[in-house]
Amino acid sequence: MSAAHSAAPASGSRAGLGALAILLPLTLATALAAATLLGPPLVALWQGGLSTAGYDPARMVLLYATLPRAAMALLCGAALGASGALLQQALRNPLASPTTLGIDAGGRLALAVATLWAPGLLGFGRDLVALGGAGLSTLLVFALVRKRGFAAVTLILAGLVVGLYAGALSALLTLLNERYLASLFIWGAGSLSQQSWDPALQLSLRLALLLPLVLLIVRPLSLLDLDDASARARGLDAGKLRAMAVFLAVLIAGFVVSAVGVVGFIGLVAPILSRLAGARGFGGRLGGAALIGALLLLLADCGVQLLAGASEAFLPTGAVTALLGSPLLLLLLPRLPRAERPPLTAAPMAGGPPMSPALRAALVLGVGLGLAALALCLGRDALTGAWAWLAPAEFSEILPWRWPRVLGAASAGVMLGLAGFILQRLTGNEMASPEVLGVSAGAAFAAALSLFIAATPHASLVGLMATLGSLAVIGAILALGRRSGFQPERVLLAGIALNALLDAVVGVLSATGDPRALMLFAWMAGSTSGLSAGAALSAAGGAVLFTLLALLAARPLALLPLGPPSAASLGLPLGRARLFLFLLAAALAAAATPIVGPLTFVGLMAPHAARMLGFHRAAPALLASALAGALLLVAADWLGRTLAYPWQMPTGIVAALIGAPALMLLLNRRSA
Repeated sequence: MSAAHSAAPASGSRAGLGALAILLPLTLATALAAATLLGPPLVALWQGGLSTAGYDPARMVLLYATLPRAAMALLCGAALGASGALLQQALRNPLASPTTLGIDAGGRLALAVATLWAPGLLGFGRDLVALGGAGLSTLLVFALVRKRGFAAVTLILAGLVVGLYAGALSALLTLLNERYLASLFIWGAGSLSQQSWDPALQLSLRLALLLPLVLLIVRPLSLLDLDDASARARGLDAGKLRAMAVFLAVLIAGFVVSAVGVVGFIGLVAPILSRLAGARGFGGRLGGAALIGALLLLLADCGVQLLAGASEAFLPTGAVTALLGSPLLLLLLPRLPRAERPPLTAAPMAGGPPMSPALRAALVLGVGLGLAALALCLGRDALTGAWAWLAPAEFSEILPWRWPRVLGAASAGVMLGLAGFILQRLTGNEMASPEVLGVSAGAAFAAALSLFIAATPHASLVGLMATLGSLAVIGAILALGRRSGFQPERVLLAGIALNALLDAVVGVLSATGDPRALMLFAWMAGSTSGLSAGAALSAAGGAVLFTLLALLAARPLALLPLGPPSAASLGLPLGRARLFLFLLAAALAAAATPIVGPLTFVGLMAPHAARMLGFHRAAPALLASALAGALLLVAADWLGRTLAYPWQMPTGIVAALIGAPALMLLLNRRSA
């Protein structure tokens, strides 16, 4: 009794300190920024300094631009915070956010398609087009997981795949039609610029209609802190409740996307900061996330208007929000309590073809060799563009151009497949990938610096800077995770925060309109067209070396899924094992990124393909993931080189375009 009573005040004091450490500084900073921006014109209006009759530009800007923009920031921030809290509670995953289900990617793709081929649809309203795209992407996610009872892990994976596919399509359309779609850079990073009160009023009305439904499910959702079996014992259908919560979260986020574009980081960081502030029950976390989201977005938008001056309309508020939220999350990350909810267990994968593991491995290897031969020998005629097999007499002339691309793509695929498998085993999270660690964003950020600082940046300089940027992010993540003993959840959150921070910087640079922003975008799409023979051989040597190192880690990878207590009881030193595996995964991603760019998502797809083909034990699944990654990138490179000849499509984007549908089919074929 005494222990319980003594623990309660300590817990309450920690919660109070958390609230003071987060809410008080955030509220004061937001109030100061808002007062600096809005105070002088409001005082002038109150004192009659602004004319109330006739045409007064200052009064018009205040009443129909500045104040509606502040209201929109509060509305959107609160809505995205609440949407993220609903998703994280329903899916029991701190990495879930409105972007998890492809909401923003679907809206962006719909706008790109309408701009190019159906501009008449924009006459009905950009909001309706974006909301329609977001709704279709979400319906596709639901269709993929309907046979699994809306299982949390499956739902997250399906959302990532759909978002990846939609994002790759819009990126490809932007590269091919940059003159018409360059404005999507700004919209894609979130722009709160307003010209009247109508958008804010329409958004508030839509959100008000959803508020009663959200309040209705707050108490049932609190029971999801237990496992699904305990929830069912209390009369709840966990699957239907999860689907309802996700549906409401999607509607909320979809309304925001249709109104202002993509402001995705709020939905991730606001619920986490609410938990750090001491909110324990789901109702408190939901309210705290809405409040923190509103304050954070208003603070970011006021900062944009105060610092950017006349160019504030072209500076994306969503990117600036990440610039503010990421350091705040990194600063408070050591205070994040360990997850108290029961761990999610992944739904069992389909068992694969009824054949022995050796035969299955031989089949995968044979397909890989056949695909490599196809990529080397089948192409397009340089004069006619017709499909043609490479004649033996042409080997000496053509193969020196093709084999470095094939070898480099395969090597990068091996490294990304290994990195993805290691991260997913290490964290127990099926949505983990090298991109989540922030390594890819570090490479993109360093490449952006080389493009914007150097007068004539050479490809080798860009590649070197990308590698250095990846290694810098590795060091930052390891420094942040050291205090927690490299606890996977905290390391992943640190990676996501760094990823959002670096992506925000790249987004701001892209929104400047500088032509080099398109060069950066093309580099991020990934292409092996300039790969030399020496670079390809170096990549192959690195892939072999890293594969051997990964095989040495087969035992830790086999023991970690048993849980920390069981793994430690079997003699596994958890801290050292996690450190080695994080270092290995980050080094793999850093070595592959300069070859194919940071947007491939092979590290996400290859491990799932290996498991769905029936490889479950650590060492065979590790090798199968490497082969799956190599197959995916070799196929992507060959298709990117031949399908749109004489134009060449980026390897990274093509990898997403062919890998995501394959994962969709495999997800839909899982046994019910």
